[in-house]
Amino acid sequence: MRIGLLTEAGYPYVSGDARLWCDRLVHGLAQHEFDVYALSRSRHQEDEGWIPLPRNVRRVRTAPLWMGEDDEVALGRRARRRFTECFGELAAVLCGVPGASSGSASDAARRVSASASSAPGEAPTSEADRFANALYGLAELAREEGGLTGALRSEAAVRTLERACRAPGAHRTAREARVPDLLTVAAHLESALRPLSLDWYEHDGLGAVDLCHAASGGTAALPGLLARHFTGVPLMVTEYGVRLRTHYLTAPDAPPAVRSLLAAFQGRLAAEAYRRAEVVTAGNTHARRWQERCGAEREKLRTVYPGMNARPFAEVGESPDCADPDTLVWVGRVEPAKDLVSLLHAFAEVRKQSPGTRLRIVGAPAGPEGAAYLGHCRTLAAQLFPDEAEGPHAAGDNPVSFEETGGPELPAAADAYASGAVTVLSSVVEGFPVGLVEAMLCGRATVSTDVGAVVEVIGGTGLVVPPRNPQALAEACVALLRDPERRARLGAAARARALELFTVEQNIEAFHGIYLEIVSRAPVRRNLLDGAGEPLPFAVPAEAHVPVRWTAASPSLAARSGPGWAASRPVRATTSLPAPEGAR
Repeated sequence: MRIGLLTEAGYPYVSGDARLWCDRLVHGLAQHEFDVYALSRSRHQEDEGWIPLPRNVRRVRTAPLWMGEDDEVALGRRARRRFTECFGELAAVLCGVPGASSGSASDAARRVSASASSAPGEAPTSEADRFANALYGLAELAREEGGLTGALRSEAAVRTLERACRAPGAHRTAREARVPDLLTVAAHLESALRPLSLDWYEHDGLGAVDLCHAASGGTAALPGLLARHFTGVPLMVTEYGVRLRTHYLTAPDAPPAVRSLLAAFQGRLAAEAYRRAEVVTAGNTHARRWQERCGAEREKLRTVYPGMNARPFAEVGESPDCADPDTLVWVGRVEPAKDLVSLLHAFAEVRKQSPGTRLRIVGAPAGPEGAAYLGHCRTLAAQLFPDEAEGPHAAGDNPVSFEETGGPELPAAADAYASGAVTVLSSVVEGFPVGLVEAMLCGRATVSTDVGAVVEVIGGTGLVVPPRNPQALAEACVALLRDPERRARLGAAARARALELFTVEQNIEAFHGIYLEIVSRAPVRRNLLDGAGEPLPFAVPAEAHVPVRWTAASPSLAARSGPGWAASRPVRATTSLPAPEGAR
C-alpha cells in the first residue's frame, strides 16, 4: 500500500512531537510505501533538519505553519463575495449564531453540501453540516484561485469575523470580543487554515495514495479531510493527545473571547475529522473518552497504545536485584506539571520514617520555564534537607540529587531506573506516561499520582495516590521500601504487563491490521484518462479490485509547483536511523 502520513510539528523533524512513534511505524511497515506531508511549527524546527529516513519513505513534502508569505492572489469580485460568505458562515458557527444565517452560504458551500452531509443512517447535525459546508467551500475557492492566504490575512476577514461576533444570537463571550481579540483569533484561523492553500490534493499528490493517516488531530488532519473531499482517499486519525484538551491546558490566560472562539474551531474541526475518518485511534482510554465527547462514533474508535522499544530496558528487568533498596527514583522532563515540589515534601515525610532513604531526580528542564522551576526545586531541597556529614571532618551530602542522563554514572534512562528500588511519578497533568512504562519494562515497582492514563497503564501493578497529596505519596513509598517481597511481585507483574501491551511490535501490528481493514473496506476508485480526457478502456486491471494493492518500487513522483512557502523535496534512501529512545 501507499500511505500518506500527515504530521504537524512532528515526523520527520528531529525535534518533532510524534517523531518517535511515526519513525517506528515507518520502519516496522517496510513492506508499504510512505509519502510524508509535514507541517512545521517554527524556523528552529526546520533548521534542525530531519532524522534519517528509511527507503520506503518515497517523498516528503513540507509547509510551515509559523509563517506564510502572501500568495499575491488577487480575488475578483465574485471570488471575494464567495470568500466572505463562506468565511462568514464558518465564523457564524464558531460564534453560535443560529442557522438562519446559512441562507447566505455561498454557491460553493451549497455544491459541497451533498459530500459534507452525514453518512447514511446518521442523523444530520446542522451545525456540523454548516461548518463542513463553509470549510469545503473555502477549500474549493482556494483550489480554483490558487490560494487564500492573502484573503485570510486581510482586513475583510477580520471585519467578517467581527460581524459574526456582533450578530444576533452570538454567544456572550463572542459579543464581548474586542479588536485585539478579533485580530488574535483571525491570525490563529489563518494559520490553522493554511493547508487550504496547499497544492497537495491533486492526483500526483495525496490523490495518489491509498490511505491518509493523520498522526494527530487538529490542523494535521485537515489535509486528509481535503484529500478525502477532492479525491475520495480514506482517512484515519490517530491521537495520543487530543488537540482540544491541549488547547484548554495551554491557553488558560487568554481572553475569554479568544479561548471560546478558538476552542469552538478546534472542537468543530475535530468533530469533522472524526465524522469523515474511517477509523479513529487513541493512545489510551483517557484520550478515547475525549474523542467520544467531541463527537467520534464509538464503533470507529480503537485504542492503540504507543509502542516502546523494550530492548534497552531488558537487562535491567532481568536483574532486579542490582537496585539500591533505599533509593527512590524520579525520571522525566523537569517542568511545573510534574509537581516536583510535592515530591520533595513527600520525601521529607519519607525521611522521617526511613532516615537512610535517598531520592534521585533525573531529567533535564523543559525550556526556560523548566529551568526556572528546576532552580526553585534545588533551593527547596537545600532548605528541606541540609547537607549531612558522617563526621565533623567529612563533607556534607544532600539526600536529594538532581542529575541528567548521558554522564558516566547514568549513561541512559535504563541506568536511572536501575539505580533505585521504587520509581515515583508525581505529576498533576499527564497524557500517556512514557516514563512509567519504561520503569515497568525495567521491572520496577511504581508509585504514581492518579492523572491522565496512569491507572490504565498501571493496571494494578503499582500503587496510585491522589495528585498534590504529599502525605499519601510518602505513605505509599514507605510501604514499598519496607516490603521488598511486595516490590518484587509488583515489579515482575509490571514488566509482564508492559511487554504484553506497550511494545513496538504490538503497536505496528495493530496499525498494520487497521490499514488492511480500511483499504479493503474503502478502496480508492480511480478513473484513468487518456490525453484527450476520455476514459481509458481496460486501464484498470482485474487485480486492482483485490483488497490490498501492492506497489512496486518506483522513483518519487515529481511534485507540482506550488506556493513558495510549501516545499517539496525528494528523499534519499538511508540505511540506519539513530533515533533516541525514551524521549519525553
